[in-house]
Amino acid sequence: MSVNTSLGIIGSGPSAIYLLRNLLVRLHQIAAPPRRISIYEKSAIMGMGMPYSPETTNIHSRSNISSDELPDLCVPFANWLRAQPAATLEELGVDTPVDEGAVYPRLALGRYLQAQYHDLVRKLREAGVEVHEFPSCKVVDIQTVAAGGVTLVTGAGAKHGFDSVVIATGHHWPQEDKPGAGYYSSPWPIHKLEPGENGPYNHAIGLLGSSLSAFDVVNTLAHAHGQFSRDEDGLLRYLPARGTEDFRIVMHSAEGLLPHLQFAQEEPMREIYRHVEREELLGLVDAQGFLRLERYFDKVCRPVFIRAFGKDGMPEVVELLASPSFRLRDFVEKMTDDHDYPDPFAGMRGEMVEARESVARDQPVHWKEYLDDLIYTLNFHAELMPAEDHIRLSAEVMPFVMNVIAAMPLESGETLLALHDAGKLEMMEGRVEIPDEQPHADSTRILVTGGRRDVAIDYRMFIDCGGQKPLDIGDYPFPSLVASGAVRQAYVPFADRDAWEEVVDEKKKDKITVGWEGRPAYRVGGLDIDPRYRLVHADGSADHRLHDISFPLTTGLRPYSYGLQACDETARLLVGGWIKR
Repeated sequence: MSVNTSLGIIGSGPSAIYLLRNLLVRLHQIAAPPRRISIYEKSAIMGMGMPYSPETTNIHSRSNISSDELPDLCVPFANWLRAQPAATLEELGVDTPVDEGAVYPRLALGRYLQAQYHDLVRKLREAGVEVHEFPSCKVVDIQTVAAGGVTLVTGAGAKHGFDSVVIATGHHWPQEDKPGAGYYSSPWPIHKLEPGENGPYNHAIGLLGSSLSAFDVVNTLAHAHGQFSRDEDGLLRYLPARGTEDFRIVMHSAEGLLPHLQFAQEEPMREIYRHVEREELLGLVDAQGFLRLERYFDKVCRPVFIRAFGKDGMPEVVELLASPSFRLRDFVEKMTDDHDYPDPFAGMRGEMVEARESVARDQPVHWKEYLDDLIYTLNFHAELMPAEDHIRLSAEVMPFVMNVIAAMPLESGETLLALHDAGKLEMMEGRVEIPDEQPHADSTRILVTGGRRDVAIDYRMFIDCGGQKPLDIGDYPFPSLVASGAVRQAYVPFADRDAWEEVVDEKKKDKITVGWEGRPAYRVGGLDIDPRYRLVHADGSADHRLHDISFPLTTGLRPYSYGLQACDETARLLVGGWIKR
């Protein structure tokens, strides 16, 4: 941070919270630390973030991270829960006794994060830092000043000057809902999906995706249309309410897969260099300056997976991995096929037995844990990969990884099975396209292809649960930075200058430029950042005044930036850059 004395932070959710935490613990290592910090939050609620706020979620939305997986804040999550009154725990849907390995509703995690935020602000003030908070204050523009400063412009027209600014705005959904046609571009805020005064929905509801966000929708709608109870054998059952005979939910998934279930871990905290030293990893970079995906799999992942599957008692996979001809694509296909069932719900029911044993006995599933580790490592070096490998990672590897690492809580899996048994939940395999031209004004038609049959379906309600996509420069919420060339799209060059057309299908040709720093390159989504999360100007120079740690704007170059551990790691790298300066 060098001579900087004032810092503006846009957003007060998890990314901002972990930035404050890393600032606090390393304050005295920064040569000239900020003496004034101003935090701007467009919501009236400071210190929660979109996924955990009562403005956007509800008691039926569960997190998929336990206390022992949360990076350090002031107090561990489980300890904070134990200190709460019984009435608060009941309000937040938390059963007692509290368990470090259990997962709890998003609202409980949000209340915890807010408490930690307030503690961090208090401790920074005690350390001599002036902290100002601006709730219900949306920043609508950022202007750089020739003399070296940065000006934030609020929705009310006020201008606030700083030496440095960190953008931590979190989730952003630029696409608009079309409630008249029953189309919702995201599930958030989830309250918009709940039945209104006209009573329950007595028709089919379509969901795009089978992610944890999709489950939040399933759980919310299920509780609005019936109730759950356990039978004499302890099995969870669903009893639909009267007048909901035609209510059902259809999840649309390209591969027809449900997420893998929760599993115990040997080391719940990810580390970038857990399985490979930094110098060893950088030694894999080729003469062109690229870290090739297949080389990373062969030299780093293969020996780690051999060890993992050996621990898990899966010698047949060890034998496959021992052969150099068994490549990354083969590995992904093998492990996907093992999870691919003619009936995904029957498959989940079978996997539930193994998952329960793993959690109850604290018996790690090493290959899943190590997969998470290895992709986490690659994430923070992804700018070294050429365009060919970014395309391959996105198309072949990430769908598999996200399905495994979703680690759906066991209680959530039980809920899905109970709904399916009651005839209220089904899965349809195939890719979904939503035509621009719609035949009816009061419904949304989707086209499903590549599954068991191609079909057109009209839904009176259809919700995109596919998750946050990387934003492009046209969606960037700060127009002056775009107009002045202070930011640019994230591109990565092709390793093979002449054969790029062979690896890019027609639908992605618009993402190619042939003149990016003198060579063909691929637009990966999001904005260009350097390893310290500084925004990169149109001329290729990094701006020490402007940092962006908002995942929708950085996941082009950081494709596995998900969750609170990534929030902490990102903040640590950013603050580490200030120390080095």
